Amino acid sequence: MRWIIFLLLYLLVDFYAYQGVKTLSRHPLTPWLFFGASFLVLGLFVWQITLLSDQRNTSPLQLYTFGIFLAFFVPKLIVFAILLTEDLIRLPWGLWRHWLGTSADVDGFLPSRRLFVSRLALGLAALPFGALLYGMIRGKYQYQVLKYQLSFADLPEAFDGYTITQISDLHCGSFDDEQKVAYGINLIQEQDSDLIVFTGDLVNNKAEELDRWQKIFGQLTAPDGVFSVLGNHDYGDYVPWPSAEAKSENLDRLKQGQQEMGWRLLLNEQATITKGDDKIHLVGVENWGAGGFKKSGDLVSASSGLAPDDFKILLSHDPSHWEQQVKDNDQNFHLTLSGHTHGMQFGVEIPGWFKWSPVKYRYPYWAGIYKNKNRFLNVNRGFGFLGYPGRVGIKPEVTVIQLKKSENIG
Repeated sequence: MRWIIFLLLYLLVDFYAYQGVKTLSRHPLTPWLFFGASFLVLGLFVWQITLLSDQRNTSPLQLYTFGIFLAFFVPKLIVFAILLTEDLIRLPWGLWRHWLGTSADVDGFLPSRRLFVSRLALGLAALPFGALLYGMIRGKYQYQVLKYQLSFADLPEAFDGYTITQISDLHCGSFDDEQKVAYGINLIQEQDSDLIVFTGDLVNNKAEELDRWQKIFGQLTAPDGVFSVLGNHDYGDYVPWPSAEAKSENLDRLKQGQQEMGWRLLLNEQATITKGDDKIHLVGVENWGAGGFKKSGDLVSASSGLAPDDFKILLSHDPSHWEQQVKDNDQNFHLTLSGHTHGMQFGVEIPGWFKWSPVKYRYPYWAGIYKNKNRFLNVNRGFGFLGYPGRVGIKPEVTVIQLKKSENIG
């Protein structure tokens, strides 16, 4: 039934989109070209959903199939919305003229579709079409470095000026360009931070996705180490497995891969970074997400033995964890670093002034720095991509956070 509804909607949208096209071109080949391309894209999309459903977005081929579908379908939705609105105006107007006996339209009682409206619809539709194609070709590798300075009155003196580089959501099974990924890794290394942290979703679903990229990611180093946590995609929950043992072995292989890269994976545990007599505590939890997402994160176990006034940085993949369990926690986690949302890989950002993405209606904390009392959260927009193989308006991110003691802020 869902497929029937989807196909009917697709045909309705196609019908309206073609109405706009034919007002500009009456060439006899126009319908063949329009509907031929449309059904080719639809066929590729259905093939991806059905024949490759067991792989659940693990290959660049699947991602590009979905991306091409979006690039064609989203613009047609815009044409559909505009021309449907025009029809909702034309219909009562035509009925009124017909009732008065004043209709003179040779095609019937409906007034002719206005050429201006069709051109406007097609012009507006061209914007997302171009943006979605550009996002796939260039946008997904346009890495940006975002730098923040956060001040804390109780930051240990020796850590004044301490720098942390955060990356998140690599989704390495989606990458298709080793040179550009290597450039992004070099960009991370160039930040020369004291500490590098990764906040989950190393792969899309399977540990084998890491194989091609392990050498590149293993180049990341920092004086105080590279630390990581698991994200919801790292557990292999979204693909079928022949047995529970095979799924468990996949997770063990992913953990081993991080160890081989020199990363320290924190599984509901902590690490202490010491400078002289001062220290800060890095706390890492397994994935904890609101709704139907895995809730393996255990703050109590991870922070065992720590006091509320100990300076703590929490690595937790999903920002809903901060919202629901962390920001008012008596343990007092000074800074939480998360990812997960990707900024939906689509939105509008004007640095320092405005940011918007549809994902904000699902996650109130979806990108950048947030503060509750004197506790901070940073939601990284992600280094990689998933689903749509590109980014429009929301660039892949490398975050650099400098810790400062309050009295040293001028």
